[in-house]
Amino acid sequence: MTLLDYPGKVACTIFTGGCNFRCPFCQNASLVTHIDEDKIDEEEIFEFLEERKGKLDAVCISGGEPCLQKDLVSFCQKIKSLGFLIKLDTNGSFPNVIKNLVSQNLIDYVAMDVKNSPEKYALTAGIKVELENIKESIDFLKNSSISHEFRTTVVKELHNLFDLKAISKWVSPSKLYFQQFRDSEDVIKKGLHAYKKEEMQKNCQECQKDCPNVYLRGI
Repeated sequence: MTLLDYPGKVACTIFTGGCNFRCPFCQNASLVTHIDEDKIDEEEIFEFLEERKGKLDAVCISGGEPCLQKDLVSFCQKIKSLGFLIKLDTNGSFPNVIKNLVSQNLIDYVAMDVKNSPEKYALTAGIKVELENIKESIDFLKNSSISHEFRTTVVKELHNLFDLKAISKWVSPSKLYFQQFRDSEDVIKKGLHAYKKEEMQKNCQECQKDCPNVYLRGI
């Protein structure tokens, strides 16, 4: 159960294995690199949800990158049939999947990670990125009626104030959350660092000049 993953809702979170990015700061590295381990049978998932009707409001589908899953549409249809709201966490590299889910009313909230300014996107994602796909997803969400947020995990070695301001301008006027990087044993690359709380607060204040809906999370 989580009170944090879906704003204003009591939810549970399903993590999908596999990702097309290799972000060095990723907190779920085992989901990216060991996708065949610790699988949960789909039948078990829906037994879990059946038992929690009336107790949970929503299901968050996270990852990894959920849009890689071939059966994501049918999976969402099954969840919806039980009466739950669905929030999708995504890196935005599959705009057509997002659009399809929205058009079929299969998701209710989208949280898209914006990795960095366009110039440093590939560096931060750990691979070559089709930036037009990222731009298409951002533009679609900004101009759609679906509830959404953008979020950036801020890493000292990867983000400076110029980058954060560029992200803010890119997604404005939508909500943007700057999340403080947290080191762990499960990150892809060791030796990365977080900004201090005071530095994060100062950067946020500067970025609010470009996008009034910039907030801090996990500080």
